[in-house]
Amino acid sequence: MTNLELFEQDLKYIWHPCTQMKDHEFLPLIPIKEAKGVYLYDFDNNQYIDAISSWWVNIFGHNNSYINQKIKEQLDKLEHIIFAGFTHKPAIDLAQRLIDITAASLQKLFFADNGSSAIEVSLKMSYHYFLNKGVKKSLFLSLTNSYHGETIGALSVGDVDLYKKTYKPLLINNIQTPVPKDKTIEAANEALEALENILKKEHKNIAAFIVEPLIQGAGNMHMYHPFYLKGARELTKKYGVHLILDEIMTGFGRTGTMFAYEQAEIEPDFLCLSKGLTAGYLPLSVVLTTNEVYSAFYCDYNEHKAFLHSHSYTGNPLACSAALASLDLFEKESIIEKNRTTASYMAKELKRFEELDRVENIRQTGMVAAFDIKGYEPSKRIGLKVYQYGLKNGVLLRPLGNTIYFMPPYVITKEELEYIFKVAYEAIEQLPAN
Repeated sequence: MTNLELFEQDLKYIWHPCTQMKDHEFLPLIPIKEAKGVYLYDFDNNQYIDAISSWWVNIFGHNNSYINQKIKEQLDKLEHIIFAGFTHKPAIDLAQRLIDITAASLQKLFFADNGSSAIEVSLKMSYHYFLNKGVKKSLFLSLTNSYHGETIGALSVGDVDLYKKTYKPLLINNIQTPVPKDKTIEAANEALEALENILKKEHKNIAAFIVEPLIQGAGNMHMYHPFYLKGARELTKKYGVHLILDEIMTGFGRTGTMFAYEQAEIEPDFLCLSKGLTAGYLPLSVVLTTNEVYSAFYCDYNEHKAFLHSHSYTGNPLACSAALASLDLFEKESIIEKNRTTASYMAKELKRFEELDRVENIRQTGMVAAFDIKGYEPSKRIGLKVYQYGLKNGVLLRPLGNTIYFMPPYVITKEELEYIFKVAYEAIEQLPAN
């Protein structure tokens, strides 16, 4: 079949995510036939470099032979079982390995099946912990410009109007504190002062403060200094509020360390992981927490104290096997060190965008680089023009409004990086006058 035939067939049946479907009257969907490494191949034999790791998940690229092998081995043994009253070795092995490589205080792990679900779990656990302690704290605190997912609880603690505004009447109680305005320590201190003012006033009502450490993903790749995280941890401890770290995007080597919070030398009360957890192969998420939190639910049977949260695909053996294989690659191939080298290549390529008058706010944290296109109203949809130019030239870029970002798979070569940035540079040059 051709791209066009599949495109037309798709539109008869499928409603795609994060999409105004009317756009596809002029913007063709691209059916992908196969993928390998950083490349996607469509049915008309075109190829595209996946510069965004397919929504930030395929950290080792596509069709990795080692991960494939491990999933196939598991498939012949056990594909899925109920995870209440039963367990299996891939889940046990994965839990142990994640606990071994995360903060020392994180000693218990709860499985879910996607990023938003992990956020829901952490919010419910935090609220329920205090309730089991005889304290009702029904308020959550998050950063301005934050994004934590699109289920009702996750949406509630986000602050991107594009996703949230329509559903505000449905959302749970949440307040925001300002995110640091840039990556300076001065901005971090200013934001910490605002945070303490809120905690002084509301700490008796706030169960948890949830943050995306170092980088706000869907919040246009906004970045801030690790010093803010360090201060936020001190303040949340001081005022008896949980700290939830949403490392769904930043986890697993993306920021220059295995987990972003390591750069602040802190330990959270809850750590949410997904996306890169299975290297993009299968849906899986986890919430790690402390023995103190776990103990508040541990008692003789009491339906009100038990954490009665469940997903049918909790701890799926195939997904756990993919995650274990991904962790193997981190260990065997010194991925963190290699990523730092790749990040230095990205920094060099990013620098040339300083020449362009239409570009501002150039920024980078680890293997995430971004800049903003200035001078265009949102209605001009300049990001869409960059997206289209990229596809015509064999690169998948998916801008966030006027923010162009790069988040390639870890297996990308220097030459492939150079091509990605070359195409992005040309895309900016050919933009129409504002």
